[in-house]
Amino acid sequence: MSEECTHDCSSCTANCDSRKQDPNDFRAQANKHSDVKKVIGVVSGKGGVGKSLVTSILAVTMQRRGFKTAVLDADITGPSIPKAFGIHEQLMGTDEGVIPASTKTGVKLVSLNLLLEHDTDPVVWRGPVIAGTVKQFWTDVMWGDVDFMFVDMPPGTGDVPLTVFQSLPVDGVILVTSPQELVEMIVKKAWRMAEMMNIPVLALVENMSGFQCDECGKVHDIFGKSHIEDVAKELGIETCARLPIHPKLAAACDKGMVELFEGNWLDPVADKLEENQK
Repeated sequence: MSEECTHDCSSCTANCDSRKQDPNDFRAQANKHSDVKKVIGVVSGKGGVGKSLVTSILAVTMQRRGFKTAVLDADITGPSIPKAFGIHEQLMGTDEGVIPASTKTGVKLVSLNLLLEHDTDPVVWRGPVIAGTVKQFWTDVMWGDVDFMFVDMPPGTGDVPLTVFQSLPVDGVILVTSPQELVEMIVKKAWRMAEMMNIPVLALVENMSGFQCDECGKVHDIFGKSHIEDVAKELGIETCARLPIHPKLAAACDKGMVELFEGNWLDPVADKLEENQK
């Protein structure tokens, strides 16, 4: 691009990169110090179903399998990723960009909570500002070499999910639900949004899927009987997994020790991601 460029292509004959760009392509340019191979969104139409938990477990699982992983916390007003990993230090930066935090096992992450003076400070912003911040997490952060970036989405189908789908090169999404039929109905909205944006749904994860008693071994369906297989079949999703209510897992997240979890509940999803990575 010429130094005298007026950004008005209609009056210019130069064959620069700006002219070659598709006007309908809204994807943002990643930081020059970033090389992210796969971007996976973790979404749901409703809050409180465990998107952050699923995001954290998947990032740790893929890191254990030898992949370099990262988490972009796009839930600006309700960030919980740093607490799950026990990260409290504020992010630092240089003239080149923002340096992501690194967990004990090497998972890179960025969250607005790591930019606030106190992690309990509320973020009282309007939608466009929130969406713009998420976009900056992609353009201004020096992510380095990353095999899988997981984007922890806020609930709903509003500004932020739309910004992520349009601005980031999302390769696929993972839907998170719980056994209640009400949640299943709302999750289908998220599935239809992904379909509208031409982004494949890679897997369906049902969180809070029963509780197994330590004494008798019986599984209690506290939030209702699982319908995940029926929903997956209806939506044409091949891969699904169930994440039970597990007190030790919840305690690990509360203590910032999610990287120490033991369990293979999401292995089918990890297998799917690894298969798509090849």
